[in-house]
Formats: sequence, C-alpha cells, structure tokens
Amino acid sequence: MTAASVTPRPAALTGRVVAPDLARGVMLLFIVVANAPFYLWGQPSGLTSAHPPGATGLDLVWQTISIIVVDGRSYPMFAFLFGYGIWQLYRRQAEAGVDQATARRLLRKRHLWMIAFGGVHALLLWMGDVVGAYGLAGLILAAIFLDRRDFALKLTAGILAGLTAMWALSALAAGLLLPAVLPPGAFSMPSGEDVDLLRFAQAEDNYLIAAALRIGLWVVVTAAQLLGFIIPIAILIALVAARAGVLEQPENHLPLLRRVAIGGIAIAWGTGILVALQNAGQLLPDEYGWAWLGLNTLAGLCGGLGYVAVFGLIAARVRERPPGIVRGALQALGKRSLSGYLAQSVVFAPLMSAWGFGLGTHLSSWSITVIAIATWLVTVVLAALLERGGKRGPAEWALRRLVYPRDAS
Repeated sequence: MTAASVTPRPAALTGRVVAPDLARGVMLLFIVVANAPFYLWGQPSGLTSAHPPGATGLDLVWQTISIIVVDGRSYPMFAFLFGYGIWQLYRRQAEAGVDQATARRLLRKRHLWMIAFGGVHALLLWMGDVVGAYGLAGLILAAIFLDRRDFALKLTAGILAGLTAMWALSALAAGLLLPAVLPPGAFSMPSGEDVDLLRFAQAEDNYLIAAALRIGLWVVVTAAQLLGFIIPIAILIALVAARAGVLEQPENHLPLLRRVAIGGIAIAWGTGILVALQNAGQLLPDEYGWAWLGLNTLAGLCGGLGYVAVFGLIAARVRERPPGIVRGALQALGKRSLSGYLAQSVVFAPLMSAWGFGLGTHLSSWSITVIAIATWLVTVVLAALLERGGKRGPAEWALRRLVYPRDAS
C-alpha cells in the first residue's frame, strides 16, 4: 500500500495526551465565566470591559478576581492548545502513512469547517464565538508555517509580540499623559448618548434582528482577534512546542515549564491587579481605562501560556497514574471541548438574552457567575457520562463526519 492510498483517520478517544485535555476541561470554566458579563444587558459598560462599572460589595470582589485571573487569559490558552493540536494531527497522519499533501488538505478542510461552525454559532446564539477565529488563524498559519523551521516561527511570533508591545506601551503612555493636557471628559460619551456597545445584541428582543446583529459583530470580532496578533502568536508558539513534544513528555521539560508557569502567571496577575484597580476607580480617570487594554492583552497571552505550563507540570506528576473521578471527568470534557463550549451558549443565550427569558437584565456580576459555574459543572457531568459510554461529543462527532472520509473509523 502506498502512502497516497492511506486513509486519514481521526484520533481515538483513548491513549491521548493528558495535559491538553485536562487544560481544556478546566479552561472551559474560565471561558464561561469570562463570557458571562456580556449577557448583563440593560446595564452600562465601557469600551474595554464587559463588567458593569461602579460595582460594590460582592460584585466588586468578583470583578477584581475575574480581571486578575480570568479575563483575557483563557482564549490565548485555547489558541495555544488549538495550535498544539494542529501539529499533533499533522504528525499523527504522517506516522500513519498519510502523504503530506493529503494531511494538509485534511487540516484545510477542518479549519474551513471550524469557520462555518463559528458562523452558525454566532448567527444562532453568540456573537463572541472564537471557533471561527481559530479556524481562520489555523487556515492561514498552517498554509504558511506548517513546514517552516522553528526559527521562522519564533521570529514571526517575536515580531508580532514586539508590535503588540509597542502598541500597548504607546496606549499606556497616552493614557498617562493626556489627562494632564486635555480637559476632563474629553473621551467620555456625551450625556444621554451612552450606548452599550458590548451587549446590544443580547438586549434585542426580536430574535431575527438579534441574529443579524450577532453575525455582523462576529465578522468584526473574528477579524479583530487575528489583527490583534495574540491568537497567531499563541498558535506559532504552540507549533514549536508541539514539535518538541513539550506536553507529550512534560517530565523532560520541567525547567522550561516551571519558568513559563511562574513568569507567565506573575506577569498576567501583576498586570491584572493594575487593571482591577482601574476598574475600581483607583488609577486613571474612567474615560482613560482604554490605556491598559493593550498591556492587559499582552499579559493575557503570558497568563495563557503560564496556565498551559501549569497543566504540563501536573501531567508530569499524574499521567502514568489511572485518573480518578475528578481528573477523569475534566479530561472527558477536554476531549469534548467544542461541544462543551457550544453548550455554554445553548444555556446562556436563551436564558439571558432579551429575546429569550431575559434574565441577564436582572442579574449582577457575582450572581451570573454562579450560573456560569453551574453550567460548566453540568457539562463536566455530561462529558463524563459520554466518556463512560465511549461516545464523542455531538460537535466533535459532526466535525469528524464532515472532515474525515466516511470509511474512516
């Protein structure tokens, strides 16, 4: 049998790498918690944060924790895990005897279907979908960089990170200097014209109009996520890490994992403290809150990489042991992360949006987070039940049927 005649086949549910699945399962909690404030329609929001301003009590406590630990930290981590998965799929097909051109077509088809999944997700439920952005980034980056040397990937990631840092520092400098030379209120919305730019699709009570708003916003958000460079940087770093087998053999990379975990999380949380102080009204005037956006975005990348490294360190200790109930359930959800992610919108969109039950206008930062955690726990239980039955998640099943040949088992 020649290499060209080998049929590409998907990965089995067993024998998978521990760290990525465990990380995905836990980070889905971060995703639902980070997205929850976008459903608090009917409340004011700024241009850079979905958290309602002027919070006090439990709401302020939770907003502070979320800004430091969660916000902007989860999607770079998932971008890294997605990029890591690109190389795992490509390498697995090569090891099975699939020729390079066929493996590339398989990846291209997968990424195109991910874009389609993201578009449908946005049209039906959630404007902030990231599946389409990952698919688009994967489509572009795999075509350009998949067979390039590590040096080219590192150089490109470094250039993009440098550009992001320049933008972040420029915005911060402007935010620090402009209040001294401009009159108060120069960047504030005129009275009576405050528009909730982050939640107006959820505030629309006509489902068809809301769907049109969502899909339009999704196109803008998807392009912005790529042009913001964080997702491409994370994917490029992941390709380099995957070639070295950092998560497959974490015990061989412990010094690297420790450095990334400590350094990345320290940068993310340290920057998050500043942003949380800004959110509490303790630093710059409220109208200059945008000054921290670039720096916090770059810190989010560091935090996402740091979180991945933590799960790599955990995997180094436990991967040879049989999983217990908790770890097994988290890994089960990680194997079905696309289904788990989409399930969050299936719960939140009709429950919170004005076209549905409209609960989003009655909740606050801490109370909607309780519902977010409960939603994640339900997906953990459902994933564990599917794992026990040897079944894939519905979204994974559909993507597999669309991407792989019908005769692939």
